[in-house]
Amino acid sequence: MKNKILVLSLMLLAGLSFAQQDAQFTQYMYNTNSVNPAYAGTKAGTSLFLLNRAQWVGLDGAPVTTNASIHAPLNKSNVGLGLSIINDKIGPSDESSVAIDFSYTILMSENYKLSFGLKASGNLLNIDFNKLNIYHQGDFSFETNINNKFSPNVGVGFYLFSDKSYIGLSAPNLFKTKHFDKYANVGANSIIAQERVNYYLIAGHVFDLNSNVKFKPALLTKAVQGAPLQIDVSGNFLFNEKFTAGLAYRWDIAVSAMVGFQVSDSFFIGYGYDMETTRLASYNSGTHEIFLKYDFFNRFGKIVSPRFF
Repeated sequence: MKNKILVLSLMLLAGLSFAQQDAQFTQYMYNTNSVNPAYAGTKAGTSLFLLNRAQWVGLDGAPVTTNASIHAPLNKSNVGLGLSIINDKIGPSDESSVAIDFSYTILMSENYKLSFGLKASGNLLNIDFNKLNIYHQGDFSFETNINNKFSPNVGVGFYLFSDKSYIGLSAPNLFKTKHFDKYANVGANSIIAQERVNYYLIAGHVFDLNSNVKFKPALLTKAVQGAPLQIDVSGNFLFNEKFTAGLAYRWDIAVSAMVGFQVSDSFFIGYGYDMETTRLASYNSGTHEIFLKYDFFNRFGKIVSPRFF
């Protein structure tokens, strides 16, 4: 148990002291506006999404992320709007974010559309240092908690898509946010947490293998200064427009399995499991991610065939 706490504490302090990355999702392809605001409203109807991710299960203080979002096109316009709420807990830190997405879509050709997106968000950060095992009691670095530290931010994204393909480039948070010593009684130049710009490149294509089976390979690349380049590659099969199954690989970090079921024309449920390929695998039993997605009627009052992204 002490080893688990020590491992997590070292990882946490490293993350807070240097570059903090955005919350990660294995099944981001079902909630793309979490990484790219230009995705908001690009589907024919209103989409509601709920997700819970329990990372590194069995490791005390491991990350737990909850995400709720809704997005839709405005009737008879090229404008899309979205709202998302994310809560991310890791060790003594608890961060919540509320974001509003705005998109505008233009027709590029007979098959392709291009969407431009803007994101405006506000983050609240809380850190309770009492939850840490402090080996040197009286250390001024951990004397005062961080309570409701507010940080505004803006983001931008571009999303080119058709019925079969997509590619997107985005930066959901353009401002570098620093949380300084006035919240922790340390030296004037000390930084408790620093959030840097995360850049995302996403792409995917749907292949019709036959009348009942579709296959979609997808790519997500995330870059942030001070952290290794993250590359996620995945492949999902869709059977009879009802059941999905696939695998994903997060480069040098984890292997994932994903399944999903289209319960009705509107309701979809999905589950993902990540298995670490790093030395951290010895300290946890994997990561579980479950989500629910509900698509409302489109602007013409009908349910459309679910798009595979």
